[in-house]
Amino acid sequence: MRGVSSLILALVAAGLASAGSANTVSVQAVAETAPVGTANDDAADDPAIWRNARRPADSLILATDKKAGLYVYGLDGKARSFVPAGRLNNVDLIDLGASGVFAVASDRNDPAKAVLRIYRLDTRSATLKEIGSAPGGAGEAYGVCLMQSGRSLYAFSVLKHGAVHQVRINLSGRTAAGRIVRSLSVATQAEGCVADPRTRQIYAGEEARGIWAFDARPNAGTQGKLVAQVDSRHLFADVEGLALLPVGRKDGWLLASSQGDNAYALYRLPDMAPAGRFRIAAGKLGATEETDGIALAGGSFGPSYPVGLLVVQDGDNAPDAQNFKLVSWQDVMRALAEASAR
Repeated sequence: MRGVSSLILALVAAGLASAGSANTVSVQAVAETAPVGTANDDAADDPAIWRNARRPADSLILATDKKAGLYVYGLDGKARSFVPAGRLNNVDLIDLGASGVFAVASDRNDPAKAVLRIYRLDTRSATLKEIGSAPGGAGEAYGVCLMQSGRSLYAFSVLKHGAVHQVRINLSGRTAAGRIVRSLSVATQAEGCVADPRTRQIYAGEEARGIWAFDARPNAGTQGKLVAQVDSRHLFADVEGLALLPVGRKDGWLLASSQGDNAYALYRLPDMAPAGRFRIAAGKLGATEETDGIALAGGSFGPSYPVGLLVVQDGDNAPDAQNFKLVSWQDVMRALAEASAR
């Protein structure tokens, strides 16, 4: 991964990577999940990835059916288990090593009262066990992202109306719990969220305006910075899912679902310089359209994904129900590198 990533970084730094929508490259999905159980509706929404470092082929994908609950899929796309929990919109997970792997999902069953559902992921059986909940704020739950800072675990609860509540999660008791320690906001509808523990920043997508960066420290100020604006050239409204792939101490990539033109906009970290665009084009598994949530993880996931795995929601998987497509990150980086070199 470092070789291809370094090439892209060098090309962007030299000003050779175009941010224009005309230079959007295409890749194809390698695999896909089984459709979610809710048919004939906008139901699949958001994925998260757990990488099995010892046995990459046994890695797992969590994904929401926002009308029914939460799935666990294998890399073969087959559903390994399902938690019937109603309207779970977004999900994120974190691997805390010996302490276990935990997932948090945003619960919008009550549109006036957001809840964060906390689960422990049994990576051997590919099953989830609910171990508690935490308040997500007043309003309809949409996005969620997790960040470990020192000994503390934080969830950021993104509400439909633009509030972003920082919730300290407590896993020390028999039942997991949490409390809101700080509140942030954007002006209009928001959803996608991703945290960078290296820089202690979170990025939140305001669907009509762009991507905001906030200091994620609970004692920091609440003023955010618009670091990527909807310009209908590199990034189109609606801004939906966000994903982050760290490289080294501060470099890497932030990826956004540019839902308005069925594409994905890539930014270089830490300066958020536009670094290319791509679409998932029709192949043996079909294209992706109207993508909501995305997830991206580096490292080997086996021969099909040698340097990383990208999972995206597919909003049009007709004639079947919506599902999630799996893409090799190596394919994305190569396509962008080749386009930048031309």
